[in-house]
Amino acid sequence: MGALFKFAIPLIISVGLCWLLFRDFNLADMWRVIKQECRPQWLVAGFAFAISAQVCRALRWRIQLRALGIDAPLFTLVLSVFGTYAVNLVFPRLGEVWRCGYVARRTDSPFTTVFGSMVADRLADTVSVALIALLAFVLASGSILAYLTENQEAYRHMADLVMSPWPWLALAACVGGVWWFLRRRTENRLVVKIQTAVRQLWQGFAAVFSMPGKGVWLLLTAGIWISYFTQMYLGFYSFDFTAGLIENHGWVAALVTFVISSIAMGVPSNGGIGPWQWAVMFATGIYGLSRPEAAAFANMQLGGTTLLTIVLGLFTFACIALQKKRTQPHPNNEFHV
Repeated sequence: MGALFKFAIPLIISVGLCWLLFRDFNLADMWRVIKQECRPQWLVAGFAFAISAQVCRALRWRIQLRALGIDAPLFTLVLSVFGTYAVNLVFPRLGEVWRCGYVARRTDSPFTTVFGSMVADRLADTVSVALIALLAFVLASGSILAYLTENQEAYRHMADLVMSPWPWLALAACVGGVWWFLRRRTENRLVVKIQTAVRQLWQGFAAVFSMPGKGVWLLLTAGIWISYFTQMYLGFYSFDFTAGLIENHGWVAALVTFVISSIAMGVPSNGGIGPWQWAVMFATGIYGLSRPEAAAFANMQLGGTTLLTIVLGLFTFACIALQKKRTQPHPNNEFHV
C-alpha cells in the first residue's frame, strides 16, 4: 500500500496540474504555434549542455565518494546519473535509490554511506538553487514586483505563506523531533538500527566538509548549473517570441524562468510533467508572454528534455546489460571432468 501511494501520488499531481493548466486552454492554438514557429535546432543544441551537466554531476560525486574511500569508475557514475533521470520518469524519487544501489553494488560499498553522499549531492543542489534564486530576484525585482502588483491575489497568497508562523513551527518541530530521536539511548534493536543507518548517512553527507578537492567540487557545482541554464537560454531562441524576451529583457528573463522551473522540480511528479510547465508558463507570463506561446515553449522544452532522458536511459541500461553479460561465466570456458 505504501509503494502504491509513493508512485500514485506523483502521477496524480502530474495529471492534476496538467488538467488545471489546460482545462480552459485551446490546445489547437498551442500546436499551431509549435508547427509554424518552432526552430528545434536550438533545443537540440541545448542537449549538449544537458549532458555536460550530468557528466559534471558524476565528476562531482566521484570526489565525495573518494573522500569516503569508495573509488568508483567515472563511467559507472555517469551511467548512474543518466539512469537516475530515466528511472524518475517512471518512478519519481526512486531514481536516487536506484543510483545509490547500482554504485554500491559495483564498488562493493555500504548502501547507506553511498546514499549519504547522494543526500549531500542533492543538498548542494538545493543551496545552489537558493543562491541563484536570490540573484534572479535581485536582478529582476522590478519585473517581479510589477507582476505581483498587477496580480494582487498571487501577492497576497505569497505574503500569507511567508508571514504565517505555522510552516516555521512545523519545521522547528520536525528538526527537534529528529534530534531527540537520534540522541535518545535505547536497547530497542529497531531504533538502534535506524540510528546506525542515520549516522552512516551523516558520514556520507559530512564528507563534503572535510574532503580534499573542495575547490574542484565547487567548480563542478558551478559547471552543473551553468550548463543547465545554458540549455534553457538556448531554448529561448527556438521561438521568435521567447527570443524577443531576451532582446527586450536580457538574459535575466531566461534566468527567472530557469529558477522558477528548477524550484518546481521539487514537486513530486513524473519527470517534472505538470509542475515544470506551470512554472515556465508563470515565469514567462511575468514578461507578458501569452498562454498559447508560453505553453508551446514549455512543452517543447520539456518534450525535448524528456526525449533525451529516454535515449540516455536506454543507453545506460543497454550498457549495464552488457556489463552483466561480460561478468557471467561462459559455458565454453567451464572445465568439465
